Order: sequence, then structure tokens, then C-alpha cells
Amino acid sequence: MDFYIVIPAHNEEDSIAQTLESLTSQTLSAKRIVVVNDNSTDRTQQIIEAYAEVHSNISLINTVSTDEHLPGSKIINAFYKGYNTLDEQYDVICKFDADLIFPENYLEQLAVHFNQNETLGMAAGFCYIKKKNEWILENLTRKDHIRGALKAYRKQCFLDIGKLKPSMGWDTVDELLAKYYNWELLTNDSLHVKHLKPTGISYNKASKYLQGEAMYKMRYGFIITLISALKLAYRKKSLKLFKDYMFGYSRGKRHNLERLVTREQGQFIRRLRWKGILKKLKLFN
Repeated sequence: MDFYIVIPAHNEEDSIAQTLESLTSQTLSAKRIVVVNDNSTDRTQQIIEAYAEVHSNISLINTVSTDEHLPGSKIINAFYKGYNTLDEQYDVICKFDADLIFPENYLEQLAVHFNQNETLGMAAGFCYIKKKNEWILENLTRKDHIRGALKAYRKQCFLDIGKLKPSMGWDTVDELLAKYYNWELLTNDSLHVKHLKPTGISYNKASKYLQGEAMYKMRYGFIITLISALKLAYRKKSLKLFKDYMFGYSRGKRHNLERLVTREQGQFIRRLRWKGILKKLKLFN
């Protein structure tokens, strides 16, 4: 099974070497690894070049964009800079972050999962972060969700969902659309991936309304957005985040932002969300 990997990287000199070292030490080698140096001002480019000189499956793409670390559009636009240099001779396409350390059997185990189940569209391990010299499960991790940091798609699933959306919410709508097209998702909790920089640590103030806008663009509707915003704000222990999410949703509606899904897909997504909400409510009763 051939894996192609695209890694967007912006000022990752402290981590990119560890990421590439873990990927070049895999028991199943990736056929192609494209690292997109996205407007870095540190030594990211030189580190990637050093690895590309030694490993024939690694290539570097340099691109220029904004310095702002905005979730969604910036990282997916960088992904496409790398993806568009690849041919279509892959079985699995991966979008990995540049601050991950993978266990050496990571790709081999994903290949096992994909080979065992023809309806498996996406698969991943779990992210762990370091706290007080101990690697603990990152609190955003759920068994029913694959983190945006380490996405792996079967080729046909990737094409069915229309590839990746250059918008905040891309790493949620991809899973919802995969389910719409009857693909299964799998997370393997035995695959511990070290996440060197916790999610969202470098997001700036300009991104604070994007989560709410994404809920609008995914056609959640007001009630599901309200519930989702409450849940996310509670998890992050911030009432201000709840206000930001709801303001973002209202702003998206006010400006009639372009949707990420069709009306039919939106109906499916709302049914799926309500099913999940009602299931959780039953567990509390």
C-alpha cells in the first residue's frame, strides 16, 4: 500500500527534524513525503533540505503566504501546494502536521487497517502531549474523531469528499462527508503519536470567530451550533469562547458566507449531529 504524505510547515525548526526522523524510520516507508515550507523565517527550509538530500522520497516546496497562523485556509492552501506536485499513484494520502513524532509502526499499522476493511475511509492514532515530563493523552482526543494534525485518507474517500476544504472546520466536515458517502472512520488508541505543540497554541486573535463561522458553513443550524459552542467552551473552560463562537455563527449568517456542503449534505449532517446529541443525553439519564 502506497502512502503519500504532505506536511505544511511554518517556522517549525524546533520540531520538523523529529517529525521527519520518525517518518523515515517507519517499518513501512512512505512512497512520497512532500514538505511545504510555508513562509518560514527560521531554519525550517535548511532542515528539510538536509533530509531531502539523504532521503529520495522527501521533497521540499517553498511557498509564500501570510505570517498569521490562522487555522483552516492557510494550512490547507499550503497542503495543496504540496499535493498538486504529486501524481495519483497513491493508495492513502496523509496531511500531517510538522510537530509530530510517529511510532515506527505507524504507517504499517494504518495499512493493515485499510487492507482489512475496504469501507474504511480514514484512520489515525491518538495524540499525546508532554506535561511535567510525562506524555498524556491530549484533551481534544476522542475515539470518534480523527485529529486534524494526522489525517490519513483512502484515495477514493478523499476524492468522494471533494478533498480538503480551505476553511476552518475542514477537519470536521471531512469526516461528516466521509460518513455521508458511507465511509467508515477508525482510531487506534495503541498508536501513540507525540504532539510537540498542543493544538491551538499559536492561533491568534483574528481566528477567534472562525469556529462559529465554520458551524454556519457546515449548515449546523442555530440549535446545534448553540449546543456545540457550549460543549467546546465548557471543555476549554472559557465563557468568552462561547460568545466568540456564537458571534462567528451570526457573522457567517449575516454575511451569507459560502457553505462547505450542499443542502442535502447539510440535512444529513444535522441528522447525524442530533443522533449523537440524543445518544449522549440517554447516557446521562
